[in-house]
Amino acid sequence: MQSKMLVDSVNLKPGIEVACLSHVGCLRENNEDSCLYWEPASEADFRREGRLAVIADGMGGYEGGQEASRLAVDTVREIYGAVVRDDPRIALLEAFIAAHQRIQAYALRHPELHGMGTTCTALVIRDWQLYFAHVGDSRLYLVRGASISRLSRDHSYVGRLVESGIVRVEDAEKHPQRHILTSALGAGVDVSAESPEQGIALQESDTLLLCTDGLWGVVSDQEILRALSQGSPTESCDNLVKLALERGGPDNVTVQILRVLPKS
Repeated sequence: MQSKMLVDSVNLKPGIEVACLSHVGCLRENNEDSCLYWEPASEADFRREGRLAVIADGMGGYEGGQEASRLAVDTVREIYGAVVRDDPRIALLEAFIAAHQRIQAYALRHPELHGMGTTCTALVIRDWQLYFAHVGDSRLYLVRGASISRLSRDHSYVGRLVESGIVRVEDAEKHPQRHILTSALGAGVDVSAESPEQGIALQESDTLLLCTDGLWGVVSDQEILRALSQGSPTESCDNLVKLALERGGPDNVTVQILRVLPKS
């Protein structure tokens, strides 16, 4: 299966460059990742809602994982656009709850897909402010100047070990149990998404990266920084996916890059 470029950059509103690329990897037969970028059509709605980007990594087998990630990104898009208020964060959290419930309802209607679920990381950029919500171990990075920082926290067994000081950060991404999630949409009775209470002020030339563990599991943060510092978002998507595949591509790999352009 070939890579899929998932964002039409021609029709974007001014102020940002966006690219998203997804690949099945070298060992999997099916791609259970989903990715979405959305802007409202009208200027009035755009000023109120901003820009939305979502990435999800499904689990629960071929059909279950695909359906879970698809339901997640579609539901976040639908609910965010319908309920967004003065605080985009609240709308994102409501969208995550709705996605969690829809995935569970789908699994009830299809018992053969019991255990389906998905990670989900979604961000909104409005008035140069970044808001995000997150569950699972897909990641959100911010590159500013010559530094890279991870804004999301892995909701995983190994993530808990790192926070407790039992496992070192540098050892976590090679830990054999790093893929065991402690939270996911569709899993458990309730879902508690991570979402900072305050927005993050963005600056010109800031670059945001959403990615599934098919990237960060085989490519280091410093390698990600180098790739994002060279070329356009589309070129950086290509380079990061190629690097993951060169490392064996053991999982589906999806990357979405958003670069803030100077104000006009």
